[in-house]
Amino acid sequence: MKYLVVGPSWVGDMVMAQALFMSLKQQDLQAEVDVLAPGWSLPIIARMPEVNTGIAAPWKSGELALKAQWRLARTLKGYDKAIVLPRSFKSSLIPFFAGIPERVGFSGEGRSILLTDARRRHPTRDGSTITDKTVWRYMGLGASKADYETYRFDVPQPSLTIDKANLNDVMGKLGLDPERPAIAICPGAEFGPAKQWPLENHRALAEKLVQQGFQVWVMGGPKDMEPGEQIANGQEGVFNLCGKTRLEDTVDLFSHCRKVVSHDSGLMHVAAASGADVVAIYGSTSPDFTPPLTDKATIVRHPVECSPCFERTCRFGHYNCLTGISVQRVLEACQ
Repeated sequence: MKYLVVGPSWVGDMVMAQALFMSLKQQDLQAEVDVLAPGWSLPIIARMPEVNTGIAAPWKSGELALKAQWRLARTLKGYDKAIVLPRSFKSSLIPFFAGIPERVGFSGEGRSILLTDARRRHPTRDGSTITDKTVWRYMGLGASKADYETYRFDVPQPSLTIDKANLNDVMGKLGLDPERPAIAICPGAEFGPAKQWPLENHRALAEKLVQQGFQVWVMGGPKDMEPGEQIANGQEGVFNLCGKTRLEDTVDLFSHCRKVVSHDSGLMHVAAASGADVVAIYGSTSPDFTPPLTDKATIVRHPVECSPCFERTCRFGHYNCLTGISVQRVLEACQ
């Protein structure tokens, strides 16, 4: 069986999608899995042994790119089945244009006519609890239509390949000490401030970790450079690496860390799949839906009546679900 999987557009979702790729290979050792996804994700897809080829999607956010999709689709031959993970209309077009005989995805945005198996999304029962884990939705699309309603989700843990040579090269370029134990702090969360622990708490945590003998790596993308500088500025042993590494570099750097402290973000999932011990801070969201897929995770939450609300910003303005988490509590989780 040769699969074309249309992958998601978020870092964390792409990492969680590896569980689907692993499941497909477990079902059929001879399965070939190609992934059509945004170009930024190709380096991390390349770290997934289950994926044969990563294919750059021709669209950008908010663009249909109809002609480009048609041109790409005409080059995609020999696929037996397409699995479309996003719920957008445009994500179903290429499998349709390519004439892939089986096309599975969730219904929505009027795209059911493009799919041969349009499934209604529904919460999944886990024992006595009904939940809707993102990874279970992905894996459910890899099950047959008959099994979909009763599918029992045995979720494999995503595992990204580590490039030791690249790790040594990156550490050398960034001036990091390979002999001193490291803890990474990831202060960003693309979703919004309702996921983000206060920056002053991150800074205080970094200070205490340095006092205990660690070097602290503040990690994130270009958007996190300023917050990273607020955490690292003037603190010896704290390095602001935000915007200085490629996504594949973070995979290797995380694998070297004693712990990775992160919000519920894409980098949390990358850290988990890199084999790191993760300290995951949750505010407006819940580990019941998007947990780090690893046995080596410590979840840190402060329960309040309005959480989880899944809002980008706090409707009450107090962010108590985050401000109620003390520096000492996160420090203890790092021990």
